[in-house]
Amino acid sequence: MFYLGYDIGSSSVKAALIDADKNEMLSIVNYPKQEMPIDSPQKGWAEQNPEVWWENIVAATKLVLSETGVSSSDIKGIGIAYQMHGLVLVDKDQQVLRPSIIWCDSRAVNTGLDMLNAMGSDLAYDHLLNAPGNFTASKLKWVKDNEPHVFEKIHKVLLPGDFIALRMTGEFTTTIPGLSEGTFWDFKEKCISQDILRALGIDEEHFPTVVPTFSEQGKLSAQAAQQLSLSPGISIGYRAGDQPNNALALGVLENGELAATGGTSGVVYGISDRPVGDKNERVNSFAHVNHTNDATNIGVLLCINGAGSQYRWVKEMMASDGMGYEEMEEWSAAVPIGSEGLRIIPFGNGAERMLKNKNSGGQISNIQFNTHGKGHIFRASLEGIAFSFYYGIEILRYLGLNVAHLKVGNDNLFQSRVFSETLATLSGATIEMINTTGAVGAARGAAFGLGHFKTLREAVKEQETVGIYHPQDNNEPFISAYQDWRKYLKEFN
Repeated sequence: MFYLGYDIGSSSVKAALIDADKNEMLSIVNYPKQEMPIDSPQKGWAEQNPEVWWENIVAATKLVLSETGVSSSDIKGIGIAYQMHGLVLVDKDQQVLRPSIIWCDSRAVNTGLDMLNAMGSDLAYDHLLNAPGNFTASKLKWVKDNEPHVFEKIHKVLLPGDFIALRMTGEFTTTIPGLSEGTFWDFKEKCISQDILRALGIDEEHFPTVVPTFSEQGKLSAQAAQQLSLSPGISIGYRAGDQPNNALALGVLENGELAATGGTSGVVYGISDRPVGDKNERVNSFAHVNHTNDATNIGVLLCINGAGSQYRWVKEMMASDGMGYEEMEEWSAAVPIGSEGLRIIPFGNGAERMLKNKNSGGQISNIQFNTHGKGHIFRASLEGIAFSFYYGIEILRYLGLNVAHLKVGNDNLFQSRVFSETLATLSGATIEMINTTGAVGAARGAAFGLGHFKTLREAVKEQETVGIYHPQDNNEPFISAYQDWRKYLKEFN
């Protein structure tokens, strides 16, 4: 049986088709080839048009079908992974009311702080496991306070994945993990938070019906099927935010297991069988894909906004025309560990949660014109991101997570040996690169949700390990460079 998985990011849409009977990925495509634009009408804002996501899903679907030759009538299910924390508002006609306020938008930081002060930190962390921070609930409150003409027209409040499911099925649905990532879910009362609803001045009827993460969540409508070149009636069997889904794809399901990714943002994501709250707001805790009201599985998420976004910026600004990431890696590898004193702070992509929601911007420090060249810039960029990861890993360890082994995908920053060896050596953790992606994980999630696999573990077993990074024996130059980087971080923050 064939299953289709989507991973809707802020940069592109990935679509993957798997043969679940053979446990085989048939094809994965990425669309568009150039990254999707992020609009920034004001400093610190980040918006995208949800209809563009849909258009790119349509294009990606047609590509994956043409590559495989699989008949759409043989596809049994669809899984959806999506960029977390975004806000999509629709009216009674299912029309989008305003551009989506996406994950890296910082406008609601102060709004979230006001909400926290009003409800109290004990209530927030005991019930939501998080402060409202800069998450979806705070963005909704910002709309109420600043765009009342939009707020009064709201029929449903959606996350990006809920919107895509709506476009596919015509039905309004969401999940517990989805609600938790927006700080809408009360873990103690096991329902949508009445405290948040009161703070927002909105009724529960404006939220979609809650469905299990792994379940039949609706069927592909005739209209959507025609647009996608698929057969009507295909079931949606799974939905999750991109980071929990990435963990699923890597087989990270149980207490003590950890995943990491280095895409536009960087993430370390660990599983705990108990609620974990950080009142310093450096990390966040959400319901993992296998969390239910009867089984506690919490995903503890450390996010670094300025990861791949920073390295892409360096490429666009400083790499020669036609130079790709592989050539940049060669230049980086030719530079000594520590980049001969050049330091880059990568925090220039919105408010950084592990810095208590500060938006301090990126910094390039200690440039020596007679010493540093392109290779130094490239290596210092990779090292700065790795240093940021390690800074966050120390926070996770302080909160009780054992970071000894990280599972990562093979389609992001971890393909860089400079980056991966720097992180492995500093953290003392082994990094295992697995041949999978979020879109494949979404397809496997759908196969489990619709009954093809008996257990979730079975759905993600037999993953191919394509590389392992071990800590280097001589860690002294790495530690010295990191400690120097910390001095600059303290100075700028």
